[in-house]
Amino acid sequence: MASEGNGMSDARIGEALIKEVIEEELKDVPSEDIPSLTQLAVPVRTEQEQKIVTQLSKMIRIIGDRVQDDKEFQDAIDGMACSSGSKWDCFKQVADKVFEHGITWERIAVLFYVAGKLALKMAEAHLPQSVREILMWTVDFFRNHLLGWIREHGGWINSFSELAVASMQRVSLMSSHTYGLTLIFVAGLALGSIITWRLAKQL
Repeated sequence: MASEGNGMSDARIGEALIKEVIEEELKDVPSEDIPSLTQLAVPVRTEQEQKIVTQLSKMIRIIGDRVQDDKEFQDAIDGMACSSGSKWDCFKQVADKVFEHGITWERIAVLFYVAGKLALKMAEAHLPQSVREILMWTVDFFRNHLLGWIREHGGWINSFSELAVASMQRVSLMSSHTYGLTLIFVAGLALGSIITWRLAKQL
């Protein structure tokens, strides 16, 4: 059952999550290079939705470590900032690459992470309008290609177990102590979100 049945909206959570991931990437960019993104994504309406967005954003940052080491993705990200062609075509190629073997929770997380990195590249290239476009294109892709799949698979609340596993798999280069702390961290995120969801369902 999708989150809508519990008073939460998978659409709102998804759009707010995209915006939060992008804003996190832009946090160290000078304010004059960052356009207003407030009107480009639907905000969450409840505390439960915001908690899910915050926790998913943390997981996405962990999972995104894989993309940092993927030369093909990095070349695509770098190419968009200096491309004289259609940036939409470049973005669509990146999105198609992410989902070339189908949709999974982890691949959705990777797309959102890549969108954040693309937005950062555009900001660093002093292309504020392109930052806005990255957010709009990612939101449109989410609405048209991912939201239906998310609802069919039980809503965002059902993403936590798979994303927690994916998060743990990305720390293979860490020390065993750090790995253990990360394991506790992501497991806590998943458990906390499930508890939040169950409480919201009972209200």
